[in-house]
Amino acid sequence: MKQMKYIVLAAALMLGACTPDNENIKFEVDTQKIEMAPEGGTRIIRITAGESWTASTDAPWITVSPTNGRGSTECQIIVDSALMNEAREAEVKIETVATGSADTNVQLVEIEQQGFPYVIELDNPEVELECYDEFDERYFEVTVRSNVEFDVDIPDNVTWLTNKRFSQNLNRGMRPREVTIRFDWGINSRDTIRTADIRFVPKDGRQMDRQDVLTVLQEAAVPIKENTREGDSVAMLAIARTLRSTASYDTSQPMDSWTGVTLWEDGEEGCTPDKVGRVKRAEFLIFYTKESLPYEVRFLTAAEELYFFGNANTFLLDLDEGESIGYLSENLKRLTLGAYGLSSLGKNIAKLKNLEYLNLGSNNFQKIPDVLTKENFPKLRTLIMNANQRNLVTDLSNNVKKNLGGFMDEEEFPADLLKWDLDTLVLSVNYLHGSLPTFEDDPEIPVYTQEDIAASKNKDGVDTLPQILVERKIKKVMPSTKWFAINLNRMSGELPDWLLYHPALDWWAPFSLVFPQEGRWTDGTYAGFSNAPANLNYYYEHYVNKEMANSEQGDQEDASNEDETSSSDGSRR
Repeated sequence: MKQMKYIVLAAALMLGACTPDNENIKFEVDTQKIEMAPEGGTRIIRITAGESWTASTDAPWITVSPTNGRGSTECQIIVDSALMNEAREAEVKIETVATGSADTNVQLVEIEQQGFPYVIELDNPEVELECYDEFDERYFEVTVRSNVEFDVDIPDNVTWLTNKRFSQNLNRGMRPREVTIRFDWGINSRDTIRTADIRFVPKDGRQMDRQDVLTVLQEAAVPIKENTREGDSVAMLAIARTLRSTASYDTSQPMDSWTGVTLWEDGEEGCTPDKVGRVKRAEFLIFYTKESLPYEVRFLTAAEELYFFGNANTFLLDLDEGESIGYLSENLKRLTLGAYGLSSLGKNIAKLKNLEYLNLGSNNFQKIPDVLTKENFPKLRTLIMNANQRNLVTDLSNNVKKNLGGFMDEEEFPADLLKWDLDTLVLSVNYLHGSLPTFEDDPEIPVYTQEDIAASKNKDGVDTLPQILVERKIKKVMPSTKWFAINLNRMSGELPDWLLYHPALDWWAPFSLVFPQEGRWTDGTYAGFSNAPANLNYYYEHYVNKEMANSEQGDQEDASNEDETSSSDGSRR
């Protein structure tokens, strides 16, 4: 046993001779300075020590792990993302305390981090577009990284690009944040490539370290040969495509066999050699567009009539006619833009000085467009603007609401249309309200004279105008009008004498197209004329040389209209 104790002691002495003296290990770190990018990150330092140590810093944006230990080891210095544009500095202090001693050894690691530069940068600064795509596909998105608020600057002459509203969230300091911006683009119908440079401009005008520019290139369209039959055919196909019309043209067949297309033929009235074979009339029915008339409309320069009717979701749209229609001023005489989604008309339509017929029915007009004047359309004889109602209200009171179209914004009946003296004026099924103007104090409207009576003699020398027109000094309103319709509006008050004794009243089918009104106005006023006649007997007592209509028909129609304006509880709507 005694021998065994000596062996253990010898072994212990030998082990002690091989173990290094920890107190003699030099205390140091392998890194004295760390430079960090604005994004922050982690760095590893090596601590060499033979005793306990601690690590600390006063900077809240620096984390040390671990913060204490014994002996040599690795330590992580974690730096947060910068919050400012300027650089920042701090120190990490690592110190040891010898066992049983107040003496310390200190090592300092200097941390320097750069601030974020002011940037507006793009992943992809160039976008290429096709000349055409479906409406819902005509957009692209770009991702912008920035640490400043900015506006999107699209040049004024680039009308084919628009951007949607966007919001930036910069509440985390100067670290650039990503925002996605959507751009909508229009069809390029021209045979040239078009480009646009979009800039992103800091709102506060500060100088940027990086400021990318977005370049947009759009391919050219197939060229259209102007004033040619070939050009007309290409334009027709492009218009149908842009409108997303349900009608399709068989391009293997000649254009004169296309549905809804009429071509000029040699020898017919109005045809000149340069028009032969070109489009005279074209119609586009049942389509789906959220835009004004297509660009290619301007190439149908030989057209005498164009007919557009039946846009999907018409009541949701707020469109105007666009600029293309103004290029057809030389030959266009008849134009229908019905159920298209129009809520306004621009100045381009006023270029159609030869227009004789204009149908704007079933659109969304809140008021009569200012452009519709006899000065702008000196040859116009027919104006149709019926059924401009976005929505029909069918509750028990049949009250109307704002923003429903139908000339809701007209404070009174548009008297200027009556002064126009058109052949046809149709304003039925709108929300026109108030009373018809009497024009009693309007010097622009003359009264009937004895000379008018004398001039009305027929071929047999019989007067066709009655003396009551002169005796009651009735105003000569719309003397040329052959068709006047204002039924199913919200009008009230008295019918003026100029209408009750109008020479064409019986032609207007008044018990169907003039007298009947419906519902009530927003102020509670019930619609309906207080002096609407039961029949036209009074009328034919004066117009003795007219063939009388069936007087019972008026009574029947009037009764029918009374039924239609009564609700199920017996009260008037």
